[in-house]
Amino acid sequence: MKKRELIKKILFWIAVAFMAFWMIFPFYWMVNSALKSEAQLQMTPATFIPRDPYTGEVSFSSQNFRAVFQNDKFIIGIWNSVIVAGLTTLISLVVGSFAAFALGKLHFQGKTPAMYVILAMTMFPQISVLSGLYALMNWLNIPAIPFMIMSYMMFTLPFTVWVQTSFFKSLPVSILQSAYVDGATPFQTFYMILLPLTAPALVTTGLLAFIAAWNEYLFALTFTSVSPAARTVTVAIALFTGAIARQEPFGEIMAAGVVVTIPLIILVLIFQKRIMAGLTAGAVKG
Repeated sequence: MKKRELIKKILFWIAVAFMAFWMIFPFYWMVNSALKSEAQLQMTPATFIPRDPYTGEVSFSSQNFRAVFQNDKFIIGIWNSVIVAGLTTLISLVVGSFAAFALGKLHFQGKTPAMYVILAMTMFPQISVLSGLYALMNWLNIPAIPFMIMSYMMFTLPFTVWVQTSFFKSLPVSILQSAYVDGATPFQTFYMILLPLTAPALVTTGLLAFIAAWNEYLFALTFTSVSPAARTVTVAIALFTGAIARQEPFGEIMAAGVVVTIPLIILVLIFQKRIMAGLTAGAVKG
């Protein structure tokens, strides 16, 4: 019996190690490629650590990062992404909090159908609504950045409402009743008492909405096709031309990918406990 348990533990940790390697290796290879010069990237076979092509010694290069930060289109793309992702997250949290409070704590007709409608909004693939949204943007003559923010709400708002609704449902009804007894209105109860208690859900939904908007590519590429100044960082990286003519800017693309990924990793590591608390809210009753 002990031998069987030992074998299970060994197999379990082998699976964990394989999954960790599977998830971490692409990011490691991106960093490895970003720290190589053009000559190092052309070495065959490829090296797992940047090495000098002549001496074989370990040699790191920062030329790709310098080229990235000297690229004006990349810098503009970062600022556009900060604006689009930041406003998308803020609006999703504000609107989603009100909707989640109503769906989680208030009683009204049509509550269940409203939940199903919100859920149905997540079932449509982006490509199915892309052409219609693009035609609508041109017909209404809306600038690309505001329209991207409104479009991203299609996939950030439903998730925000669902997660926060579960969290509001998990809060004791006695809190709401005590506030009413003290003379508080439903709105005062919401923003003065219940909302501060939903910090884990706010952090979870806010961070995941920000990541979704920050990484979005399909909508951004389409909506900014006639407005290059509004391109977000994902589009800027995809259209990266490099610092040298007729060069395949593989190293610079990898460096740009590192630059835009590290802030997201830092945010997730900082708020990981609140993220887990928000995602598991309402999972256990009692």
